[in-house]
Amino acid sequence: MRAAHIFPEYRGHMEYACLGCGSRYGIDELHYTCPSCGGVFLLEDTRFEELEQTDGQTWRDRFDLRAATKNQALRGIFRFYELMAPVMDEADIVFLGEGNTPVIRSSPALEAAAGQPLAFKNDGQNPSASFKDRGMACAFSYLRHLVRRHGWKDVLTICASTGDTSAAAALYAAYVGEPLKSVVLLPQGKVTAQQLSQPLGSGARVLEIPGVFDDCMKVVEYLADHYRVALLNSKNAWRILGQESYAFEVAQWYDWDMGGKAVFVPIGNAGNITAVMSGFLKLLRLGVISRLPRLFGVQSAHADPVYRYYAAPEKERRYEAVTVRPSVAQAAMIGNPVSFPRVAHLAGRYEAQGGDFRVVRVSEQGIIEAMLLANRHGHIACTQGGECLAGLLEARAQGLMEKDELAILDATAHALKFAGFQDMYFRNVFPADYEIVPDPARANTPGLVLDQEAKSALDAGEFTEQAAQRVVEMLGLSRK
Repeated sequence: MRAAHIFPEYRGHMEYACLGCGSRYGIDELHYTCPSCGGVFLLEDTRFEELEQTDGQTWRDRFDLRAATKNQALRGIFRFYELMAPVMDEADIVFLGEGNTPVIRSSPALEAAAGQPLAFKNDGQNPSASFKDRGMACAFSYLRHLVRRHGWKDVLTICASTGDTSAAAALYAAYVGEPLKSVVLLPQGKVTAQQLSQPLGSGARVLEIPGVFDDCMKVVEYLADHYRVALLNSKNAWRILGQESYAFEVAQWYDWDMGGKAVFVPIGNAGNITAVMSGFLKLLRLGVISRLPRLFGVQSAHADPVYRYYAAPEKERRYEAVTVRPSVAQAAMIGNPVSFPRVAHLAGRYEAQGGDFRVVRVSEQGIIEAMLLANRHGHIACTQGGECLAGLLEARAQGLMEKDELAILDATAHALKFAGFQDMYFRNVFPADYEIVPDPARANTPGLVLDQEAKSALDAGEFTEQAAQRVVEMLGLSRK
């Protein structure tokens, strides 16, 4: 076994493969949609068969050995180098600490409440506090590769976002620096203050557009089609490659045994669930895993085009975009996911290889209350993590879960990014179109011990004694 710190010698041959017309293009230029038919791409390594000459156990040993490396290029998602974007040199790779996020088994109390063994993979512990860093690490490494190869002097990166994509794109652009510059387009008034602060703090040019994410996406797609910009949404196939690392890490955490496990992923723009399917399929093809986990995509009833497609009888399925309504799972508030063609393509392959792919729909009430349930049992789940827990509860209610099957839930971002929605629930101030009616028993607000007027009338000693006595009364404390 070669030392873990040595950068891999293998180089693949990557091509853009159009899912619409089958056309293929080289990777020396930026492509987002097929010039021939407008279809979306997957990136394929045409030399992947060479990797199959190495047995599964050798791959497992190699990846496990790299997990302890101090080589910065291999410390994060690129420890799975051969499976993702094996065209870049070591100097191309951008590493900000992404990947290796923890899988946390839930407490017995939460498992009892859910009626199912479960764990959260906390992707909010990535550098910009969301899973988007996985894709950005790969996309920006590729941009570095192109800049070095072509000697480009000025590259404008651009993305549409509901918050997390813009935060990640701005962070990685700030780290790489010249010749990259970052611009992000956000739906006006529909990004939390915490998420808005991130691209602003990283120095990106932030532009707001009235409407929702889909409106922003149409603008950046137009710009990418007509102007020289580097689009960083999940239409960028390099993003998908980086996000495959989520599947690789889940499999590695469970010692490459995916039997008896179900993975829950919020759909949103459908890039992450695309990547997870693709990642597990690669591991199966190389014999790194012997079977696929069951996979559940989750959508809010306020943005559910993929659910509607799969809920229809197979012969009657027809994909149609939907008009979104407000959602606490803001990253999921997308009515026309750009990666849906990838989902349809890979889901067919997934099921052909013995996998089980399903989509469940949950309510906004279910999402916010599942987030609160998770966090009150020691997790740091965002609203999308709440969406996954709500999806598990819905799957159980429909009888879709197997007894003792372990559910692995994707908490895509850090809970603090969505603290405003928690506050809205506790104070019962949700607008009617969210369709959320808070349960007063779940509220948790600060209790005032003594007001400022009372404090002003007391000296320091009296204040301490009276404040302490008031705390005793509020908590029902007993003397020693």
